[in-house]
Amino acid sequence: MGNKIIAPFVGMVMAMVLQSGSMVVIKAAMNDDFNKYVLIVYSLALSTLLLLPFLFLLPRSERPTLSFSTLCNLFLLSLCGSSGQIFAYVGIDLSSPTLASAMLNLIPALTFVLALLFRMEKVEWGHFSIQAKVLGTVVSIGGAFVVILYKGPPIFKAPISSLSSIPLSFSPHFNWILGGFFCVADSFVASIWYIYQASVIRNYPAVMVTVFFQLLFSTIQCSIFALIAVRDQSAWQLKLDTGLIAIFYQAIAATTLRYLLCTWSVQKAGPFFCSMFKPILIIFTVIMGALFLGDDFYLGRFQ
Repeated sequence: MGNKIIAPFVGMVMAMVLQSGSMVVIKAAMNDDFNKYVLIVYSLALSTLLLLPFLFLLPRSERPTLSFSTLCNLFLLSLCGSSGQIFAYVGIDLSSPTLASAMLNLIPALTFVLALLFRMEKVEWGHFSIQAKVLGTVVSIGGAFVVILYKGPPIFKAPISSLSSIPLSFSPHFNWILGGFFCVADSFVASIWYIYQASVIRNYPAVMVTVFFQLLFSTIQCSIFALIAVRDQSAWQLKLDTGLIAIFYQAIAATTLRYLLCTWSVQKAGPFFCSMFKPILIIFTVIMGALFLGDDFYLGRFQ
């Protein structure tokens, strides 16, 4: 059993490194004035194209026919994903990758609360597991508000940034509290997505197909939103800068490769394996944010 868990463990650690790198890279791109909505659209479009060949490589037995109702569910599921991604990017733009990664720890707690509301989880107060979940939920939500609202001293000062030309405190849209609540909104939408995704997967178990259509629909949805929100046509022009690096990194590493690592790890070690590694994400993000963005690490909010 021990040997069987080593490979998924390594896979999930790699996935967390890729995700933390994604947060740092997109923050660097936005600090250098690359439009966040344009970044979302280009990243999703490239991810969709990258997954398309894998879709054709699947055996026909693993690609059951898609019904209209399934497509509608995938469209609504994509709408949750699109909204969450927009909230996340706005939150990172307003605050920091460290705060965004910290808020992701709310997902298990919020998922538990939603499961209670939708009667997907039975509450038996005498059971230790339920008591632990309730306590963990209270601590997670309370901790999130402390991180957002409490102004604490710096724990360490970061070296000079080498990836972004603008330090955190001089980011053009810096607002820690507002950014924190956008990150909370992202976690809330992600919790809805997890519950909805479980229902969709039960009815249509072809994981690769569902992910492809979610990416495709999200690309369309975010494109419509971006065309309305971004009035400056020059924002869509690509250059050899951090914005282009962020697009390729987000599409290849943070979406496609990380998805494959997570999916493989879940298949090998169980469906709850991924959530155990969320605290590691904060550690990697703090280190990368300090090294590449020049972010100082504070006990609580920045200012």
